[in-house]
Amino acid sequence: MNRFTLSMAWRDSRGSRGRLVLYLSALVVGVAVLVAINGFGDNLTRTINDEARQLLGADLGFEHNDRFPERVEAVADSIGGTQARRISFQSMVAFGDAGTRLSTIRATEPGYPFYGEVEAVPEGSYEDHAKQGEALVDATLWDEFDLSVGDSIRVGRNWYPVAGRVEQMPRESGIMSSFSPRVYVPYEGLDTTLLGPGSRAEHELYFRFDDDRDVEALIADIRPTMQEAGVSIETVEQAAGTWEQGLGNLYRFLSLVGFMALILGCIGIASAVHVYIQQRLTSVAVLRCLGAKSGQTFRIYLTQAAVLGAFGGALGTALGVLMQMGVPYVLEDFLPVPVAFSVSLRAVGLGLGMGTAATVLFALIPLLPVRRVSPLQALRHQETGTGGRDWARWAVAIAIGGALTGFAIAQAPTWQIGLGYAAGLVAVFAALAALAYALMVALRRLVPRQWSYPWRQGLANLHRPHNQTTVLLVALGLGTFLIATLLISQETILSQIRISGEGETRPNMVLFDVQPDQVQGVTETIEGAGAPVLDASPIVTMRLSAVNGRPVSELREDPEVRTTWAHRREYRSTYRDYLTESEEIVAGTFVTERVDGSEPVPVSLEEGIADELNVSLGDQLTFDVQGQPITTEVRSLREVDWQRIGTNFFVVFPPGVLEEAPQIYAMLSRTDDTSHATTVQRAVVDAFPNVSIIDLTLVLRTAQDLFDRLGYVIRVMALFSVLTGLLVLLGTLLVNRYQRAGESVLLKTLGASRTTVLKILAIEYLLIGTLAAAAGIGLAIVAGWTLATFVFDGAFAVAWGELAITFAVIVTLVLGLGLFNSRTLYDKPPMDVLQAEA
Repeated sequence: MNRFTLSMAWRDSRGSRGRLVLYLSALVVGVAVLVAINGFGDNLTRTINDEARQLLGADLGFEHNDRFPERVEAVADSIGGTQARRISFQSMVAFGDAGTRLSTIRATEPGYPFYGEVEAVPEGSYEDHAKQGEALVDATLWDEFDLSVGDSIRVGRNWYPVAGRVEQMPRESGIMSSFSPRVYVPYEGLDTTLLGPGSRAEHELYFRFDDDRDVEALIADIRPTMQEAGVSIETVEQAAGTWEQGLGNLYRFLSLVGFMALILGCIGIASAVHVYIQQRLTSVAVLRCLGAKSGQTFRIYLTQAAVLGAFGGALGTALGVLMQMGVPYVLEDFLPVPVAFSVSLRAVGLGLGMGTAATVLFALIPLLPVRRVSPLQALRHQETGTGGRDWARWAVAIAIGGALTGFAIAQAPTWQIGLGYAAGLVAVFAALAALAYALMVALRRLVPRQWSYPWRQGLANLHRPHNQTTVLLVALGLGTFLIATLLISQETILSQIRISGEGETRPNMVLFDVQPDQVQGVTETIEGAGAPVLDASPIVTMRLSAVNGRPVSELREDPEVRTTWAHRREYRSTYRDYLTESEEIVAGTFVTERVDGSEPVPVSLEEGIADELNVSLGDQLTFDVQGQPITTEVRSLREVDWQRIGTNFFVVFPPGVLEEAPQIYAMLSRTDDTSHATTVQRAVVDAFPNVSIIDLTLVLRTAQDLFDRLGYVIRVMALFSVLTGLLVLLGTLLVNRYQRAGESVLLKTLGASRTTVLKILAIEYLLIGTLAAAAGIGLAIVAGWTLATFVFDGAFAVAWGELAITFAVIVTLVLGLGLFNSRTLYDKPPMDVLQAEA
C-alpha cells in the first residue's frame, strides 16, 4: 500500500468521520461481547486445569450403587493413602413444624474434600460438624425454612442440630441446589434404614496421596477388578473434563450470540460504506479524470474500511476485556469454582482480527462498484455502472459465507451444531433480505395513485434509490428474531411441565422407595390426610445381559455393533396387565398375562429404547434380575408420553413373572394446594421416614426459577445484539436524515407543512418497523417449532403475550427514534442543508 493511497484515504474521509463513528459503535459492541466471552472461556479452562483436584476433591475416587464388595475393599486397603467415605442419596428432610423437603443427603467422613475450600457460615462449622454429630444445609434450605444455628432437622429417624449453612462446596455449583438442595450429615450414625433395597444411594470412597504416586499406572492395574465389580473410577482428569465440556458449551453458545452482535455491527458498517460511497461517486469520477486507475480508487476506500475496522476492533477489544471481569458474576451460580480474571491473548487477538476482517469483508460488497465508476460520471451524474456480471461479488459472498460457517463451527460444541447455526443464520438473513426485496418490488408496482400524497411519498421512500430498507429490515429483524426465539424456547420447556400437572384428577405428588410391606400403611396414611392414592406400581431393578443370545459384553467389543447407553444402564421395570393414559401401542400386541411355563417371557418395550437397542418385534432380550437371568421376547412397542406425570417405564412385564423379585413401589397422589401437600408429606415422613416424596408443584416453581436464571444469563448476552441492532438503526436513521434533508427542503419550498413532512416520515418508519418486527417474530416461531421438535422433543408453545410486547416495543422504538431524529429538518434553512450535503 503506497503513500498516495494512505494520503487520499485520510483526506477523502474528512467531513464524514462523524457519521461513521455511530456505525463504529455497533461494531465495537459486537467485538466486545466476543472478547469478553472468549476471554472468560479461556480463564475458565485455565482455572479448571489449575484447580482440577478441587473439582474432584481428591486424587482418586471409587463409586458404586451399593456397598463395596470385599474384593474392592481389599484393593482399597492395598492402595493406602488418606481415605474418606461418603454416601450420597435423596431423602425427605423434616424441618420441625416448618415442613419437609426432598433433599440430597451427603453423609461424609471427616477430611473430605481433601482439596478446595468449603465456605461455611459460621466459619469452621463444616470441619467440626461430623465430630459434634451436627448437620449443615445449603443456602437454599437455610433461606426457605428460615433456619438458625441450633435448630433441629430430621433425616430418617435421626435428629441433627443445625451447625450452619454451606455457601460454596468444591465440585458443586450453586444452581444444582435449586432442584436438589444439599444436607451434610456425619457418616457415622447415619440411619441405615434409608439404604434399604431399592434405594439409589451412591457409595463413594476418595483417596489423597501425599507421595509422588503414578495414579494412571495404579488405575491401569486395578481397572479389571473394578469393572468386574461394577465400580466406577473417578479421576481428576475426568472431573475436569466433565466440567470443561459442560461449561464450555455454555460459553460457546453465548459467544455465538455475541457473534450475531458482531454481524449486526458489520451490517452497520456495510450500510455506512454504501451511503458513503454513493455520496463520493463524483469524487471517484474526478479522480478517474485526473488519471487514477480503478484499482487505485478502490484501494483508497478499502483502506478506509480496513482502518475503520482495525480502530473498531481495538476499541471493542478494550471494552471486552473490561466486560470480561463481570461475566463470572453473571454466571456464578453455574460455576463449580471461582474464575480468576486474566487477559487472554487469544481473545484479544480474536477481537482485533475479527474487527478488521469482518469489516473488510462486509464493506467489500458496497465497495466493489467503485471499480466501475466511469470518468464521465463527473459530468453526467449517472448511477454506478452495474452492467454485466460481476464475479467478484460472488467471490465476496462465498468468502463471507465461508467465514461465518468456519467461525460458527469453531464456537459450537460440535461441527454438526456449528453447521446448523451457520445454516440457520444464513437462512434468517436470506429470508429478511428476500422480504426487503419483495417489499420494494411490491411498493414500486402496487401503491394506488389515488392514495393521499403522504402515503404515496412515505411508501416511495422505501424503494427509491439510496434507500436503507434492506439494512433496516435485516438489522431489526435479526435482533427481534434472537429475543423472540429465546422467549419461545423458554415457554416451550415450561409448558411441558405445566401441561404435565394440569387437570383436577392428575397426580402432582410422587412417592417412591415404598417397601412392599409399607404399601398398605402408606395408603392409609395418605388417605387419612385427605388425599387419594391414584396408582401404586411395583419397581424391579435389573440389567440387560444379552441381546438375541449374544452377551452385552461381547456386543460392546464388536466394532461392527453399535452399543449405546441402553446396553449399559440399570433398568427399573414393572409388571402389570394394563396400559396407562400416557401409553399407546404402536406395534404388536400388549400381553396381559404369561402362560404358565412359557419361554421366553413376553414383554412390551418403549419404542425409543427399542431403537437404541436396535431390536424389534420377535427379538429376545435377557435380563439379569438381581442374579436371576430371565429371557424375554419383544411382543409390543409402546409410545410413551414422558411429559405426562405418571409411572412410565421402558420395559413392562406381564403379571406372574417378577412378583417374587426384590422390589419397591412408586405411588401417585394429588393434593389441593401447598398447605395440603405439606400436611400429607409430614404425615408420611413421620410414619415412614425412608419414603421419599416429590412435590411436583414445588418442582414447577423450581424449574421456573432455574429457567428465569438461565433466561437472565442468555438475555443479558442477547441484549448486546439488540443494542447493536438499535445502534445500527440509529446510525441508519442519521444517514436517512441527510438523505431526506434535501427532500424536506424541496417539500417545504413547494408549500408542504411540517405535519405533512412528519406524516411522510412516520409512514416510512412505521411500515419498516412493523415488517421488521413481524418478520423477526415469524422466523422465531419457525425456529421455536424446530427446536421444540428436534431438540426439546416436546409440544411447541408460544408466549404470545411476551411476543406482542416485543413487537410493540420494536415498532415504537423505530417510529420514535425516526421521528425524533428528523424533528429539526423542517426548520433548517435550505442553504444550510445544501451546504451540509456538499
